[in-house]
Amino acid sequence: MPKLNGRIPKYCNHKASGRGYVTLDGKDHYCGPYADPSSKAEYDRLIKIWLAYGRRMDAPADEKSTLTINALITHFWEHAETYYRKPDGTVSRELEMYRLALRPLIALYGDTPVEEFGPLKLKVVRGRMVELKWCQNHINHQVSRIKSMFRWGTEEELVDGSVYHALISVKGLKRGRGEVVESEPVRPVPETYVNAIEPFVSVQVWAMIELQLLTGARPGELVKLRPMDIDTRGDVWVSQLGEHKTAHHGHSRFIRFGPQAKRIIDPYLKARAIHTYLFSPAEAEEERRKNLTKERKTPLSCGNQVGTNRKSDPRRMPNDCYTVTSYRRAIARACERAFPLPANLARARIEGCKGRRWEKWNEWKQRLGPDGWKELTEWQQEHTWHPHQLRHNAATRIRREANLAGSHASRSPEARR
Repeated sequence: MPKLNGRIPKYCNHKASGRGYVTLDGKDHYCGPYADPSSKAEYDRLIKIWLAYGRRMDAPADEKSTLTINALITHFWEHAETYYRKPDGTVSRELEMYRLALRPLIALYGDTPVEEFGPLKLKVVRGRMVELKWCQNHINHQVSRIKSMFRWGTEEELVDGSVYHALISVKGLKRGRGEVVESEPVRPVPETYVNAIEPFVSVQVWAMIELQLLTGARPGELVKLRPMDIDTRGDVWVSQLGEHKTAHHGHSRFIRFGPQAKRIIDPYLKARAIHTYLFSPAEAEEERRKNLTKERKTPLSCGNQVGTNRKSDPRRMPNDCYTVTSYRRAIARACERAFPLPANLARARIEGCKGRRWEKWNEWKQRLGPDGWKELTEWQQEHTWHPHQLRHNAATRIRREANLAGSHASRSPEARR
């Protein structure tokens, strides 16, 4: 008996006809002119079908149902890892959104044959998302991603077209109908809340906060800013972004820096190489440690020497560039320090086996009870804000100034006197 192996059939050249072909199940499948891109694409398609049906090409009708949801996701993920990438080659955030969307589908119907997955099962998956307290808009987007995966499977002839066409009949959730959580509109941050966290953030984070208020830029656009991205000619500096939220639609995006914004970023431009990021967490951490050394009360000749108590191999190291997540987390932690919880809601210290300790999360929640925990959640939501709200602050200010300018221009000279 010949030894079995897991090799993939090769793409071969039929010299007599000049066509490329692949032999599957003892039969030659011709793909088109040899070495032509369309021929190689056809070869890839045939191999995917052959693998999907358990290394068989002409699977009987009753065996086509052996392609399970898990198998379809495996094939789709190979495509998604190469397709959902930014122009610089890094993985797009869309891949993580697909990962979250597919988790309920895998948990409920991972071993279900693809041909048996229909609209009712998709509604069950959507119901699971409702149980997870996902908001209405997020659920609709995640269900659309599941449909997109089946559409891709239909394009690759892994899924029968009737399955996808049945799934698109499932409509999105409507606002005000059902018990689904509805997302609240993003609102501006009160100015007092913004100013309150200044003592608790690094100068780099505060610079980004001020720039967002002045320019209305998105967080992801500021954290990636470099000197080479900014045109400093003219009274207004301009940055044309190559990577932004709508870049894949072919849209252009500009950030303009007026006099106030120029004063903020000018020191960073002078102290940076043109290819390095303006705002660096590593630099912020270094400045924090220097400030701790200045505030030291123990003489340098006594106690620990500076730097001796650091870990030689720390689990986390500060990067050279902020991410949207790290920027948001820095603001959230500053809000916790600027707005401490009331004594009745704060985590308490209790007696432990080795002395007093902070109560664990489940102990904290049990002590507060459902009503107290709800009050805690509402208090945190009121006193914690995120950087995307600053964009709405800028939009509100621009609209207000535009309305004032418009109303002033519409008045007659006599009235303006």
